[in-house]
Amino acid sequence: MEKKLWILVILLSLAFILSANGQYGFAEEPIIIAVPTSTGFVEGKEGLRVVEMAVEEINARGGVKVGNSMRPFKVESIDIRDAAPGVPVPEALLGIEKIILEKKPAAIVIGPFRSEALLAAMDIVSKYKVPMIGTIAMTPASEAKIKEAPDKYRYIFRTCLNAKYLVKYLIGTMAFINKEFGFNKVYIMNQDVAWARATADLMKKQYFDKEGWTVLDHEAYPTGTSDFSSALMKARAKGAQVILPIFDMPQSGILVKQWNSMKVPALLAGFISPLAGPGAWKTFEGKIGGAVNCNFELGSAIASEKVPMSKAFNDAYIKRWGKPLEAGHAPGPTYDSIYILAEAIERAGSLDPDAIAAEIKNTDRMGVIGRIKFDDGHQVIYDLNPSETAVAAVFQWTDKGDRVIVFPEAIAEGSIQLPKGLKSQK
Repeated sequence: MEKKLWILVILLSLAFILSANGQYGFAEEPIIIAVPTSTGFVEGKEGLRVVEMAVEEINARGGVKVGNSMRPFKVESIDIRDAAPGVPVPEALLGIEKIILEKKPAAIVIGPFRSEALLAAMDIVSKYKVPMIGTIAMTPASEAKIKEAPDKYRYIFRTCLNAKYLVKYLIGTMAFINKEFGFNKVYIMNQDVAWARATADLMKKQYFDKEGWTVLDHEAYPTGTSDFSSALMKARAKGAQVILPIFDMPQSGILVKQWNSMKVPALLAGFISPLAGPGAWKTFEGKIGGAVNCNFELGSAIASEKVPMSKAFNDAYIKRWGKPLEAGHAPGPTYDSIYILAEAIERAGSLDPDAIAAEIKNTDRMGVIGRIKFDDGHQVIYDLNPSETAVAAVFQWTDKGDRVIVFPEAIAEGSIQLPKGLKSQK
């Protein structure tokens, strides 16, 4: 009888540990990771799934070593809706403060979607001393604030590319097209929102004007526009060799369908968010072949055999969630951020926020997005070689529905194919 009683006590103890600390049976309290972002948008939704997947992987391996104990990660999320139309920044800030106060996280990952919310949230994050690794909001203004007050904002980092790097990759793509084909006549089309206007203006001032390109026209379209045929006819009439689109609205895929059906003899190359993932082929009825598109980070809905971790990550996501990634921005750097955080905690040997922040800053690791190191503004450095820096991936849709990386050259899988009627000038 006594033996049976002891067995019952042991079984009850194990059940208690499992229920208190999750399926892996940790005796230690979990380390809370907070994910406050816009979970109703694909970047936020898939980003949260990536966090959960990475946490499952780390916990299955034994968790995170903090001093002499092993502790699991636990994810807590809140939809701050900062990407939704009409939601004021103060409302998003309330969500961030709420999750900090109620869940007592050791760190924040992903963070605000919109740049305005990020800039405003920096003071809240600093007030509560919670290290944050952002993976969506792109404004370089956050880096300027960090450089002006490095002690105050020492907790804030970003692993996704910023707006300056987006311009850099678009300029790199245009320069590559010019080198390969001799093209120098461009027609610019952008969404009429702040980030897209700024990107288009920077492209014109920093590259096209300086390098002697002819900007045949520059048109802006209100969010929700669903007919681009007039501009495409003008691009044809004016002899455009390249059409540069800059859009993130769902309707922008229609631009590509119309370009394709009208058989405009110009290379469509730029950034159209809905074209990022493999599902775009079905969404736009297989009428996007030939379009060249920039995914913000390698690993975000696209992988390269030349960076094996990006392929392994995308395969693992499909296995875990039963479908491929569709967001061309955020998933890759989000996955890396969880491992950056885990390694920083282990090096720090504690959950002291200052110690964790200092170790995040010292990060130097190979990840899904390439080599990860932070600059003085706590921004991960992006360039063209994944063995030295993080990288973006510019790809072209084929007529069979495949995506072939064409730039940067270090991860290129093929060359750019020109549409019918457009001939190289070289």
